[in-house]
Amino acid sequence: MLARRVIVRLGVGAAAALALLAAAGVHAEGAAKAHRVVQAPAARGAQPISSHDRVYTADMASNTVSVIDPKTNEVLGTIPLGQASLGQILGPVDTSQVGVHGLGFSRDGRLLDVISVNSNAAQLIDTQGNVVAKTSYVGRSPHEGFVSPDGKTLWVAVRGQRYVSVLSTRTGREVQRIMTADGPSKVVFSPDGKLAYVNHLRAREVEVIRVRDRRIIRRILGTAPKSSDEAISPDGRELWLGHPFTGQITVIDARRMRVLTILNTGPRTNHPQFVSKPDGHNYAYVTVGGLNETLVFQRDGAHPLLLKSIQDHGFGPHGIWPSPDNSRIYVALQNSDAVDVIDTATDTVIDTLHVGQDPMALVYVADAVPRGDGRIGLSRQGLGRPVENLSVEIRGTSGTAALTIRRLDDADELVLNARGLPARQTFTLDGVRPDGTAAPLFSVTTSANGSVDQALAYTDFLGLYDHAFLAPSPPGTPTPSLAHYHLLCGP
Repeated sequence: MLARRVIVRLGVGAAAALALLAAAGVHAEGAAKAHRVVQAPAARGAQPISSHDRVYTADMASNTVSVIDPKTNEVLGTIPLGQASLGQILGPVDTSQVGVHGLGFSRDGRLLDVISVNSNAAQLIDTQGNVVAKTSYVGRSPHEGFVSPDGKTLWVAVRGQRYVSVLSTRTGREVQRIMTADGPSKVVFSPDGKLAYVNHLRAREVEVIRVRDRRIIRRILGTAPKSSDEAISPDGRELWLGHPFTGQITVIDARRMRVLTILNTGPRTNHPQFVSKPDGHNYAYVTVGGLNETLVFQRDGAHPLLLKSIQDHGFGPHGIWPSPDNSRIYVALQNSDAVDVIDTATDTVIDTLHVGQDPMALVYVADAVPRGDGRIGLSRQGLGRPVENLSVEIRGTSGTAALTIRRLDDADELVLNARGLPARQTFTLDGVRPDGTAAPLFSVTTSANGSVDQALAYTDFLGLYDHAFLAPSPPGTPTPSLAHYHLLCGP
């Protein structure tokens, strides 16, 4: 009988940093003096794609940040922030980052901020040298962060609690907590730098914060539930929120501060972003993880027009960001460990790049590397590892399911998604060996709408099993080895 190992990923709080304090201080204090560069999303007329620019992905399974040269579409390497071994991550003396997930940057391109949700860390990376300049620890389960327009502070949405943590980019210390509604997910700043917007996982509202005194001046109510991501248009007119659990987008008039419309976009709607094209029209692109599609809308206030569904060249589209010149948009394929490069003139995928494991957030940072080739400090951690996506047979009822399997250093990571099953019922996933014999891998209970969103477990699979099936569990079956919604930015 084949032995199997099942490991549960736990949040681990602890970390050490490569502290380059002097470098970070120069970045924060010199941001206003640095030469101006237009960051995306941008209006028409910004600078073209350059070899000094970088595209970054936050790779949650390999605990890395992948680094891409958008001029050549070459994956240069990864910045390792945590261990690649589950045994080390789950150990009592681990000091690395776990759950590398969120990304943001400074407007001068010199700082990349990285949020690790499981180890509660907010880090600032020197983009020229690919090294960590600051590591700060905040409250429970931070999700996304962004550097303020003046470069002096990093604002982190602490989604496990009720506040935005404002950190000094010079010292890394918390200078203020802005109390919010429950479960703040992300912070974005208006193009003019005067306002910040905070969406929420557990509150149907967006808070509008005046940046100069960090005071909430308005609450925009009536959004769709459980917002995970948000983006603001380059003209500052619209704020779009993604709602993965309800498959919706909320469109907000950012100037009049009111909800314009709520769109039904599809299961696991993830991140929105914006493109301005030479035809004079403005567009929104939205990743829909459950359909493996990126949707293209023409913006029209309360009546956005769906123009196209781009079939992604992989599974689980998640993070998305355009180039400043609006000619390309980049999509992180969470379940394929890859990035699609989309030509916005034709809305077609022109290249697919293989990055670190489980890419979540993605950002494009213009002029991130002013000098040299930008390869210093990069590793190959998380690159070139096996990943497979299998259709899962459903037995005993109707529904559909898919399984992602990726090879880690000491186990395989299994991610199960399913839809159309009976509500609140327990199912067991069995792996099927080449000789036809089956073995139970783990059990899971469906949600109120009969879905399973990103259920996570660890066990040996690749090389042992050919395929898998999902069937109702016998009464009393426990549900071990799962972390519901863990990869989907959930609660």
